[in-house]
Amino acid sequence: MSVPLPDFSTGRVVVVGDVMLDRYWHGSTNRISPEAPVPIVRVEQDEFRAGGAGNVAINVASLGARADIVGLIGHDEAGTLLRHRLEDAGVACRLIEAPHHPTITKLRIISRHQQLIRLDFEESFAVLESAGIEAECDAALPGAGALVLSDYGKGTLAQVGSLIRAAREAGVPVVVDPKGTDFGRYCGASVITPNLSEFEAVVGHCANDEVLVERGEALREALDLQAVLITRSERGMTLIARAAAPLTLPARARDVFDVTGAGDTVVALLGAGLACGLPLAEATLLANVAAGIVVGKLGTASVSPEELLRGLEQAPTGETA
Repeated sequence: MSVPLPDFSTGRVVVVGDVMLDRYWHGSTNRISPEAPVPIVRVEQDEFRAGGAGNVAINVASLGARADIVGLIGHDEAGTLLRHRLEDAGVACRLIEAPHHPTITKLRIISRHQQLIRLDFEESFAVLESAGIEAECDAALPGAGALVLSDYGKGTLAQVGSLIRAAREAGVPVVVDPKGTDFGRYCGASVITPNLSEFEAVVGHCANDEVLVERGEALREALDLQAVLITRSERGMTLIARAAAPLTLPARARDVFDVTGAGDTVVALLGAGLACGLPLAEATLLANVAAGIVVGKLGTASVSPEELLRGLEQAPTGETA
């Protein structure tokens, strides 16, 4: 399958979901602490990135497409840093402040390009605090080419069914990065993108590709989805779509440094591709190439059109399962 790179500037994607601040402390490690058998890291650099749904939006914007982000942040320094990071990347922010909860923050301590530990600062947002998400999404939908729902299980998408229905009524395709085992919440979406472990947690262990496709089709039918895209790490990804033969694309990663945010890149490329008018199979090929690029980078990262073009030139053709 040969896919030309689309003009991403023609597409607009609305991203709704759990936004978070990814913070990195980089430093050197030369000795073990006398207090406990742990390395001492001398912090030399403090870095901030947008994570979760924020990383999805930045991935969309890095392609040249227009991106709107809807999510919840706290009334705190982390929320301010996150908003600035998104705006600096060209993302239109529709962020709602939840004054009684902190902005979700993940602090990773890195030494010699390896993650030593991750510290999470978070509380799940209450249903009442997510009430404004539906109104902000509705306001952002006119003129959008795709809606991406990025679910990290933090409470932002408590009303996910309403968001999907609103998008369907507006004729906007919906891409969902799911969380948990209740995939019924995403009924009516265009495509959901579970990884293999998430998929098997819902449908049971799949001993071979035949079983995987059979159960994927059953899930797609039960949830009234256009497609299920299963990401399978070193085995690539498999697209099971309505009225089409299953499509398996081999993994594209040459060097894997960090899989953090790879799922964000997949849904961002799917959303941007669909927003530009690409068929789902072609958008999936772009997503597969982009995922292979981003896992070769450290931490949450995005892919440029130039990187994607080079990756497409080396991409193998897909295989029907």
